[in-house]
Amino acid sequence: MAAFSAIFFTASCKKVGVKDMDEETLPKKIGLDIPSNFPKATDDPDNPLTEQGVALGRLLFYDTRLSGSNKLSCASCHRQELAFSDGVARSNIGESGQPLPRHAPALINLAWAKSGLFWDGGSTNLESQAFGPLTSADEMHQNLSELEDELKAIPDYVKRFKDAFGTGIKSASIVKALAQFERTLISANSRYDKYIRKENGAALTDQEIRGMALVNTKCHSCHSGELFTDDGYHNNGIDSDFSNASLDGLFQGRSRITYNLLDLGKFKTPTLRNVSLTAPYMHDGRIKTLKDVLEHYNRGIQVSPTTDVLLFQNNGEAGIPLSLQDKSDIIAFLNTLTDEQFVRNTKFNKPNLP
Repeated sequence: MAAFSAIFFTASCKKVGVKDMDEETLPKKIGLDIPSNFPKATDDPDNPLTEQGVALGRLLFYDTRLSGSNKLSCASCHRQELAFSDGVARSNIGESGQPLPRHAPALINLAWAKSGLFWDGGSTNLESQAFGPLTSADEMHQNLSELEDELKAIPDYVKRFKDAFGTGIKSASIVKALAQFERTLISANSRYDKYIRKENGAALTDQEIRGMALVNTKCHSCHSGELFTDDGYHNNGIDSDFSNASLDGLFQGRSRITYNLLDLGKFKTPTLRNVSLTAPYMHDGRIKTLKDVLEHYNRGIQVSPTTDVLLFQNNGEAGIPLSLQDKSDIIAFLNTLTDEQFVRNTKFNKPNLP
């Protein structure tokens, strides 16, 4: 099988929720070229991917006009060379200058994210998620009405919104375009993928294969499938005291959304894909290296009533026993999940802005 890339197929899109557009000007619906080792992905019926929508979303993703100060873009905290993460524990480049309460997650394979966005699942989809950073005083701090007016003053954007959605510039269309672009950020062309798909004689070393077996044995319950995430929420034992759980929701985890005390300290499982590029780790970026992450699971788990039972792998005690060789092998395998083509894909990088 040929090397995977995010290529689209086109088809006429007759029902995309646009009005007063003739057949020739309807946006062209597109579908993602899903790699053979990935599960199926379903399109969002309320925001189907189109050529025009994805192209518009890419422009908006990199446009600093989306921030109140015109200094920040989505890409400020989601850098392609870092698999669309930002390389810091808790960014403080937002409008308020205050550190964010949580680590900026990497944007990878979001077309498969179904259980919610943000570390606690506080947003149900990519469209609603975008409103958070756009309007937050600690992030882009944008007034949406002012943003609409600012973009309306740019003829190229006026045309692009009409072409993509058949309407004028509205905040709802802004977040739809962003979501369409973000759903195209598919990473599936790592050395691991080529090995699994048996492409061009791709091979892993003995150490990498040992590491893969260890991940499948010890980590697979949460980091499952070809996406390397169960898309769920777990308390992985980095805290045991939630007495300060109300502090910006930092420690609450999923319970901030569900109001269920059984969800205290549970956070969304991040993918292991490109994990070598997305340090630091955990919801607040407190762990700096993969070696330290593995040591946490080996001997650092803090037990609380909501600590995940999957972590009790040490004869019924908390911990996942790992030797020095085990840890070295696992890290060797995790490095095979780095997708160099993803972080250099010109379809995802900064375009010329209007």
